[in-house]
Parts: sequence; C-alpha cells; structure tokens
Amino acid sequence: MKAWKGLYFLTVAIMVMGRGDGQLTEDFYDSSCPNVESIVRQAVSTKFSQTFVTIPGTLRLFFHDCFIRGCDASIMIASPTGDAEKDAPDNLSLAGDGFDTVNKAKQAVEAVCPGVVSCADILAIAARDVVVLAGGPSFRVELGRLDGLFSRASDVPGNLPEPSFDLYQLNTIFAKNNLTQLDMIALSGAHTVGFSHCDRFANRIYSFSPSSPVDPSLDPTYAQQLMQACPRDVDPRIAINMDPVTPRTFDNVYYQNLVAGKGLFTSDEVLFTNPASQPTVNDFANSPSDFNAAFATAMRKLGRTGVKTGNQGEIRRDCTAFNS
Repeated sequence: MKAWKGLYFLTVAIMVMGRGDGQLTEDFYDSSCPNVESIVRQAVSTKFSQTFVTIPGTLRLFFHDCFIRGCDASIMIASPTGDAEKDAPDNLSLAGDGFDTVNKAKQAVEAVCPGVVSCADILAIAARDVVVLAGGPSFRVELGRLDGLFSRASDVPGNLPEPSFDLYQLNTIFAKNNLTQLDMIALSGAHTVGFSHCDRFANRIYSFSPSSPVDPSLDPTYAQQLMQACPRDVDPRIAINMDPVTPRTFDNVYYQNLVAGKGLFTSDEVLFTNPASQPTVNDFANSPSDFNAAFATAMRKLGRTGVKTGNQGEIRRDCTAFNS
C-alpha cells in the first residue's frame, strides 16, 4: 500500500512539474488523452445543432474568463452564495448555452480521460471550435492550463472593456493582457456573431449628447432600425445581432459595417473613426485572409493570459465546482 501511494504521489508530482514552467504546447495531451480535441469538437457540434447561441456564447465566455485572472475557467464556478465571477454584473448577460457547451464537453472528456484535461483547456478548444463551425479560421490551440482556485465577483469590475470605451481605453485594457492594438481590433471581430441587449447601446440612439440625441457616427438608416428594435421602454431581455448583415457567419463583414457607420457599440465604431486604428479596419474590411490570420494569432495570444501551473491550480472534476 505504501509503495502504491509513493508511486501515486510521484506520478502527480511529475504531472505538476510538467506544467510548472507555464509553457503551453499544442501536443500537451498527445499521450495522456490523445482524442481530447475530437471529443470536445463532437460535444460542441452537438450543442451547436441545438442552438446557434452556442457560437457567441462560448466565444464570449472564453474572452471573459481570460480577462479576469487569466484563462483558468474561473468563470465556470457556480457559487451557492452568488459571489463568483459569473455573478458579477458584467457577466450576468453571458449566455447559459456557453456554460452548457463547456460542461457537456467536460463530461464527454471525463468519460474517456478522467482527471486529465482541465476545464480551462476544454474552454480554449471549444472557443476555437465554435469559430470554425461559424465559418471562421481554424488554428492550433495551445494546451496545458490548470483550473484556477479562486473565482470572485469582486475581481471583475474594471477588467472588462465597456461598450463606451474609446481607443485609448481599449488599448489600455488589452495591453494589461499582453495584447496589442492589432490583437484588440482582430478580437473585436468576434462581434460578427455576437448579440447585445438594448441597454448596452441605448445612449447612442436616445441620449448621446444635448445637441444630438443620436450618435452622428451612426448611419441614419441603421439608427432608425435600432430604434425600432429597441424602443425606449423595451424589455431589457431583448437582444439584437451585432452584425446586422451576416449575423450567423464568422466573417469580415463586421469591419465593412464599421466603415458604413453600422458599429453597434461606441467601442466598435471608434475603431473606424479614430485615425490610429482606421487603416487596420480598412484592411480587415477588404481582406478576409488578413482578418482571419490576425484573429487566429490574437486568440492564441489571448489563451496564454494568466495561465495557472503547478500549485496555482488543479484539474477540476466538475467545471462548476472546486475539487474538495
């Protein structure tokens, strides 16, 4: 029995040491769970066949997870006292289908490789898979993250970009996560399959300024469409597509919309109206390949944010709860 325990702890120590340098690798599970990516892909595809919300829901979940304490699946924790990351006001609009996608994928992986693959890695793989399912670029996902040991709503304020942000504010918050302006503009392209609740942009169509209730950078016809979809007393649960042209396709039309004055958020449209970022928007609007390449690069960089290794994390058995 003592010999068995010794072997067990030696094995665990080797696994932890293997993650200890913080270096992610594409082949991390090649020997321990070689089919992990195909298992996750199948689970994501099944969920997608049930609802399109799987796409934006999972992608936004990955972004929100990585920007708060790093890519460690802390966004997945369900707290009985309502004080986890997902309970913060900025995260209450995260789609339940995104959480369900990751949980279903984790269950499928656990059935084949119990206790081997982290929820953080499953979320990273799933985020890539939904992009591909919507017609976007495929890319290799770096793996080897551990799941975080903390999830606090109080960590969220000030760490996510707001719809009202200008270019300087966007660059500042992305730079905190080692992401450049180019990365920021590329990742903003995820809004091509996003949706938003009316209250996130109502100020642009009803109370932009004393002299101009409607934001003058908005295309007038688009502004009228937004008013029809979001009247002043609209149900706060009503959501509209962020890309009014191809809302269910991951493409570069988002940038073409910005050029046409059809960016939904101030933080979208400013990418075109600010001379410092306008050339990149024009490039992405004209070249799907440039956008796809930049997006894939930015997603891989985003996935390296705040990675937990060694005693900083664990491999959760259930993505919604810390191991006891």
